[in-house]
Amino acid sequence: MPTVKTNLIIALVIGALVSALLLAIEPLTDFAYLSLEWPGITVAYFFWGAVGGPTFVGIPISWVVSALIYGLGAFVVLSVLKVLREA
Repeated sequence: MPTVKTNLIIALVIGALVSALLLAIEPLTDFAYLSLEWPGITVAYFFWGAVGGPTFVGIPISWVVSALIYGLGAFVVLSVLKVLREA
């Protein structure tokens, strides 16, 4: 059985991959999946807009926040699956 730490690492990797995939396919899909990136874009807009930094630094901020959001969702799914397997 994977431990909580292992599930967290797996979930963060899944979140990073999903976020990177969404970031990479945006220009190819004419921004059709932009709504899936709103958490990261919102944080980048508020945080980086407040400090007045260059726009290109907002992209990594957006990617990291989206990766954490999707990683949290993956962690919940992995934890539920672990509990169901043990029951």
